[in-house]
Amino acid sequence: MAKRLHRPREDAEFDFILGMSKVPVLAYFTGTWPKAIEHCRVMDLVVGGIADGYTGRLTAVRADITRCPAVTERYGITGAPSYVLLKEGEAVAHGTGPMTIAEVRKFLDGHL
Repeated sequence: MAKRLHRPREDAEFDFILGMSKVPVLAYFTGTWPKAIEHCRVMDLVVGGIADGYTGRLTAVRADITRCPAVTERYGITGAPSYVLLKEGEAVAHGTGPMTIAEVRKFLDGHL
């Protein structure tokens, strides 16, 4: 069984996952500062559940802003939680802030 939510420990690991994915990638960016932690923990559950429902159509990657600074800069991430939908490595959609499952599905369905 494939992992439902990849958690790269560094930029190179993120890039490896991105390069290996044959389907679009939902990159979900988290932070560890006090105001971000609570929202990011909730979004872990939301994004993890979404990944289960999109098996075979989507790869979900949770990237910590402090562990993946080059990736964070590459996609213009300035806060957490933030989301980037990538197709063949190119950003096709951006989102920020906490979202419900329905909002994340709407975000994805418009681009998948």
